[in-house]
Amino acid sequence: MTRVRPRSTILISAALALPLIALIWTTVRTRSTHADDMTSSLVISGSRIDVTIESGDWKISHDDILHWVKLAGEAVATYYGKYPVPHLTLRISPFDGSGVRHGTTWGRDGGGLIKIGLGTQTPSAELNDEWMLTHEMVHLSFPSVSDDHHWMEEGLATYVEPIARIQAGQMPAIEMWSDLARDMHKGVPNPDDKGLDNTHTWASTYWGGALFCFLADVQIRQQTQNKLGLQDALRGILNASGDIRRDWDLDKAFALGDKTVGVNVLTNLYAKMKNDPMPVDLPAMWKQLGVEPDGRTVRLNDDAPLAAIRRALTSPDSAKPAHAATQSPSTSAIYAGRTRSSARKSVS
Repeated sequence: MTRVRPRSTILISAALALPLIALIWTTVRTRSTHADDMTSSLVISGSRIDVTIESGDWKISHDDILHWVKLAGEAVATYYGKYPVPHLTLRISPFDGSGVRHGTTWGRDGGGLIKIGLGTQTPSAELNDEWMLTHEMVHLSFPSVSDDHHWMEEGLATYVEPIARIQAGQMPAIEMWSDLARDMHKGVPNPDDKGLDNTHTWASTYWGGALFCFLADVQIRQQTQNKLGLQDALRGILNASGDIRRDWDLDKAFALGDKTVGVNVLTNLYAKMKNDPMPVDLPAMWKQLGVEPDGRTVRLNDDAPLAAIRRALTSPDSAKPAHAATQSPSTSAIYAGRTRSSARKSVS
């Protein structure tokens, strides 16, 4: 199945790494439609990622680009306990300048396809802090739903991306809380909005969806005495084959997530937010969680009533299942060479 409507990213705001990857290098060469395209493969937690770096006047090394891919894959595999799909084709297209643009993700037979633009002059240090590829890879982890529910696809990726990077030791938690305290208000509905399913603005799609995920995460932890969270519900959905290759009704996904954690938070919260502008008192929530404004950043108050829940939301321990002690790190091989991409063109 090829996904007809891609999941596409536009710009938004956004160390104890689990050792998921060890790298072994070798070189192979096969036929190429463009002599200077470079395709490399790496395996993360048993899943293969084929990375084609299209030809361009690159000032950044291919090794640095592959390290960026590795970081993104590592973060997503850490959050979900595995990489979401068995195979990913990733095409990286150059543009003149710096930064990352135009990430788009499709489901397809065997796995997924991501196309993303990368500036040829992007400094490697900047690339190591980049979030968009992780955002795109999160899209692989949730079933394809109808257009009215696009907010869940984008909101989920917006919310999960920084948590995944924190749990993989790639960014500090205070950076995420500073970003959320600054930007999450964009998802609070206006009184004349028609709910998440019927308000298709940029703010509602990205930040309204992220707000839903944030509220669900806090409520699941409150109702399970902080033993489980949204992360567990999402793993339950993914482990039931609910990845981007599957076309599911959103109610089905939420029911399965609720069954995984044993409380009906996703279903009940969706009923309140899908057709109506449910009011949310974010300042009160920040105070309860111990996220206090401090100039352009925040101060984290561990004496706040819900401080333990705040810490659990991003804790690396939340990424470890109960049997984590019996798991061993996956070993990955990267094969670098010039090759023709096997990616099929998806209908947009």
